[in-house]
Amino acid sequence: MKSRMFDIVADTWNPIYGCLHNCRYCWSRRLAETRLKHTKRYRMGFIPSFDEGEMRRKFKPGSIVFVSDMGDIFSPGVKDEWIKKVIDHVSEFPETEFLFLTKNPYRYHDFDFPKNAILGVTIETNRNDLCEMISRAPPPSMRYNAMKELDGKRFVSIEPVMDFDSDVLAWWVKNIEPVVVYIGYDNYNNRLPEPPLAKVRELMELLRADGITVIEKTIRPAWNEIMK
Repeated sequence: MKSRMFDIVADTWNPIYGCLHNCRYCWSRRLAETRLKHTKRYRMGFIPSFDEGEMRRKFKPGSIVFVSDMGDIFSPGVKDEWIKKVIDHVSEFPETEFLFLTKNPYRYHDFDFPKNAILGVTIETNRNDLCEMISRAPPPSMRYNAMKELDGKRFVSIEPVMDFDSDVLAWWVKNIEPVVVYIGYDNYNNRLPEPPLAKVRELMELLRADGITVIEKTIRPAWNEIMK
């Protein structure tokens, strides 16, 4: 299945699914608790789980695979042994790239990743106070500190974007040195504390001026701009 989140991704793979961050805007948790709630995977809700059968999956050379779009494999509740099995499987396909994405990047430092892993982070804003309102995930400042110390290929998702300090967030992204940045507004009418559209466009210009590849997702006026 092609990823609905990132157009560079050709396939998705969910050996670990579920998450305990409880982000208010999480589309995958909402899907698991509604349309998929009677399936074998999600009959117990969105708790982190491991599917051993997914270790039989094969992947095409030259493609990019998004690992666990239906959860966060570095969420609390995910066992180290599960993550190690996933990484071992990734190592078996050196000609395929695997995109990881988390709001808990400190756990990246607990494992050795092969060169075909792209280590991603979601940073919706630089403001810890805004994230405290909508998520149990580690605050953005901690995510930034964990990412800037990593080696290898890195990736940043600023989605769903929330209000931010332009100079700070641009500096963070520059220090992370990502291969690409995706940025976009919320798609699910969650009434998040969104920045005005002009501010988002300014941020994209700042990043591009530093030579950073920025891919636009849903770019629109903030919901509170539309309501005025």
